[in-house]
Amino acid sequence: MNPANRSYLEIFNTIQFDKIEGHPNILIAANFWDNERYMAAKTCYKFMRAIDNLIDDHKTINTEIAENERKQFSTQVDNWIKTIIEAGDHNPLKKELIETIDKFRIPFWPLEVFAKSMIYDIYHDGFPTIHDFIDYAGGASVAPASIFLHLCGLSKQNDSYVEPCFDLKEASTPCAIFSYLVHIIRDFQKDQLNHLNYFADDVITKNNLTRDDLKNMAHGSPIKKGFRKLIEEYVELADMYRQKTYKTIQDLRPCINARYQLSLEIIFNLYLMVFERINIGKGFFTTEELNPTPEEIKKRVYNTILNFN
Repeated sequence: MNPANRSYLEIFNTIQFDKIEGHPNILIAANFWDNERYMAAKTCYKFMRAIDNLIDDHKTINTEIAENERKQFSTQVDNWIKTIIEAGDHNPLKKELIETIDKFRIPFWPLEVFAKSMIYDIYHDGFPTIHDFIDYAGGASVAPASIFLHLCGLSKQNDSYVEPCFDLKEASTPCAIFSYLVHIIRDFQKDQLNHLNYFADDVITKNNLTRDDLKNMAHGSPIKKGFRKLIEEYVELADMYRQKTYKTIQDLRPCINARYQLSLEIIFNLYLMVFERINIGKGFFTTEELNPTPEEIKKRVYNTILNFN
């Protein structure tokens, strides 16, 4: 084993996989960065998660957002963005985010498109078409993925960070959409039980299903043939983005230092292991069935390190 892989295994041995709630793949992979970049990622994702949870948690309890509440949520999201633009908020947590964006030269567009997807969540209940979903994913998933990839691609000169030498949006898009498609299949049951639906209405209708059918199956009703066809369509779409993601990771290798290359392969493999668990013909698509255990995640990360060169 080469010395670099030994050092990665030392980092691996410090990760407490059994204490990681929700299996946040991004932060598992970012453990292999230098600590400064890891903390930058945590800062950015903490704020993005807070805005996302603000809306999803409300829908979980209330099933829909009243008109007066929509205006209130929109104002909160707008204020979140304005705070970053103006850099005038004295809240220490927001100050930390602003300083992180400035120090690590994080572009503003990921935060803008993320906010756009949150505004969509406020005013819409699902997606009329699969194209609407892909457009939405351009904010909801491409935003966090692009920040991850940006932090991977930074170089340092004279104690200052220099922006990546590749097109950030082009590189992050296939990776993000692959992971997001896998994510919504994995979380089908949990989302439905929380009054959230990420499957497009046109695909639901085309397969002779209704939203009530999805809820019933999430609650334990027999899996309909039409739902297996729906999952098959999403798996085929995810596989297209999987292939693009693999090619992107290979193309980026000359632009990214080794430990950041490893982190990309780790996060890709963590979503790939969920993708491989999807059983279109015989699966029940439950949370337990589709979520790897901490031990399985640990084994996948370990094998990714061993095979990294």
